[in-house]
Amino acid sequence: MPVRKLRAYLVDDELPALKRLTRLIEQSGRVEIAGSTTNPMTAVEFLSGDAPDVLFLDIQMPEMDGFELLARLPRQPLVVFATAYDQYALRAFEVNSIDYLLKPIEPEQLERAIGKLERLRGEGGPTWLDRPELSDFLRELSRNLHGRPNYLERIAVRLGERTQFVEVASVTHFFSRDRLTYAATEAKSYCVEWPIAELEQKLDPARFLRIHRGILLNVQWIDEVAPAFGGRLTIRLKDRQRTGLTVARDRTHELKTRLGM
Repeated sequence: MPVRKLRAYLVDDELPALKRLTRLIEQSGRVEIAGSTTNPMTAVEFLSGDAPDVLFLDIQMPEMDGFELLARLPRQPLVVFATAYDQYALRAFEVNSIDYLLKPIEPEQLERAIGKLERLRGEGGPTWLDRPELSDFLRELSRNLHGRPNYLERIAVRLGERTQFVEVASVTHFFSRDRLTYAATEAKSYCVEWPIAELEQKLDPARFLRIHRGILLNVQWIDEVAPAFGGRLTIRLKDRQRTGLTVARDRTHELKTRLGM
């Protein structure tokens, strides 16, 4: 009788990274994907009613990190954490983690993690998943995780004589033009006080990446990436305008690494 494949659910707030992980898992042929999402709340709803064999989970997400997501679940699944940051890997092993995948995820890493999961299933699974104190410990890790620098969540923009505040999450990118800096949203572009170089220091580097001397990109708004002339990349955003941006040649490697390409 053939052995049933592991059932997995995938959570990563960055769609390109989620697509890459999905592709690698499908290529392995050893895991069935029960679902995936970029929205942690969607994951909580799904996992509260369905229990896959394993959860592939990003740690660093802006609205709800991976530890907080686990703390909200009524039952703890086996977890393989995915992270772009080395300092979170050890924290991952302090909880119900079987393995961690350091972004950009490589096939060899994934095969190692799947092998551990298959062996563990054959042994009946760990008993520490049912410990009542695990939820409190997860929330403590989440609080520690958010002890990072206080990056801007809203930014002041000028509207004539008035000042309005725009949520940073709604900004697709910042760009400079004619010695002024603008925050681009789906609705319109706003003039802001700080130059690109200062904004780069004030905004969360897990969310914003400099792709050009005059462009600071919110990576959560990326929809497509394509090669362009001279070693550059062209990005298409998922805003209504399907805005296109060009990545400078000396910035392409960093962007590819961030996106797991």
